[in-house]
Amino acid sequence: MATTGFWPVKNRLKDVIDYARNPDKTTDKKFLDEDLYAALRYVENDKKTDQTMYVSGINCPKQKAYEYMMATKRRYGKLGGNVSYHGYQSFISGEVTPEEAHQIGLETARRMWGKDYEIVVTTHLNTDNLHNHIVVNSVSFRTGRKFENHISDHYKLREISDAVCLKRGKSVLPPSKFTVNRKKDYWIHKSGGLTHRDILKRDIDEAISNTTNWKAFDLYLKNLGYSYARNSDYRHPSIIAPGWKRSVRLDSLGEQYTQEKIRQRLIDNQKNITLYAIRIPKRYAPLLQLEYELKKAQRMDGMHLAFALIIELWKLITGNNIEPSSPKPLSPALRQEVGKLDQTLKEYKLLCENQIDSAQELVSFIEKKSTDISSLESERQKIYNRIRRAKSEEEKEQNKAVAREISAKLKPLREDLKTARSITERYPHILKLLETECAMEIQVKTKNRERNYER
Repeated sequence: MATTGFWPVKNRLKDVIDYARNPDKTTDKKFLDEDLYAALRYVENDKKTDQTMYVSGINCPKQKAYEYMMATKRRYGKLGGNVSYHGYQSFISGEVTPEEAHQIGLETARRMWGKDYEIVVTTHLNTDNLHNHIVVNSVSFRTGRKFENHISDHYKLREISDAVCLKRGKSVLPPSKFTVNRKKDYWIHKSGGLTHRDILKRDIDEAISNTTNWKAFDLYLKNLGYSYARNSDYRHPSIIAPGWKRSVRLDSLGEQYTQEKIRQRLIDNQKNITLYAIRIPKRYAPLLQLEYELKKAQRMDGMHLAFALIIELWKLITGNNIEPSSPKPLSPALRQEVGKLDQTLKEYKLLCENQIDSAQELVSFIEKKSTDISSLESERQKIYNRIRRAKSEEEKEQNKAVAREISAKLKPLREDLKTARSITERYPHILKLLETECAMEIQVKTKNRERNYER
């Protein structure tokens, strides 16, 4: 069972090819266009393709894919715009061997683009589910025309992939609508995360399983932080939550989420007498209390506090014996962020170990790591120069050993730098989510006090 998709590469063709072909061993960077070089190297990264055993070129040799693609662009004077298209074809874990996955990828790419375009196809073995990466030159070597990338092309790729899989006795996914967010969703799922649509779908299922009529269903979703952009009076109800840029139509989530299907599922629940005793989740969450306790007990503030709160919320939401009535974050966006536990723990550990608690301290840390990395890279380059000029094998091996030691030192530094940069991107988003959640909790507490006063 294979999933497919592709998207345009704008000005960074090298990123994709770099992941594919690792031209460091065959081509001097200074002669290459930056974007095409990185793109090809991405696709043929030999750490993921088992020493390039599963790398193939179509209409071009794999070792010279970049040169062929650039020659085509120059011949027709089309160097700008979309420089290539990066496709993927991912298989369910255990269904195909590396050889089968690669042959399926090759046949799919040939049928889709093989008549007109230069292509690099690689099979990556670095994850549980084998997957192909396909880099396609945006300019046809035969006609000079650029690939136009219509929605119909995405359907066509899926149809070709399904036909090739069926021909080889592999399963296929049931038909589904193509969405422009599919590429982003693919990478979120690949990293083990959930999209906001996944969160909404899960919350709707929870609401349906614990209610017996549309009014209770509405209240349940409201108490999970959602509101209707279009309610059930419309043919296609849509829901939105704080932090979302646009609403989501319920029926876009699948066949079981049309208004008619949801009502039928609620009616079916009326046969279950135990559901009448289940309470709607309370419209409050523990964030304010958690924040107060952490500040008081550990004197936390700044970045430490923000990441610690995310971890504590994860413990609360995923703990044992969680009931529907248990308090949980009101914001679906915050519940989505809480799910990124591995990333949060890694970032929180870096902050604690390096005593970083402010944006300025983080910037200083990044600058220092960048300087250390540059210094080691410069030192290693000198060693590489000595290796090329070595007069004996013994001298060459000694220098290689020194280069390996430097590479070993670089690895943790680069990992720390990557994590620190991730924090700079993620912290403002987390801070905004926590501030929004606190404001929602204060609003709920105020309403609860008003109701108690009226009584």
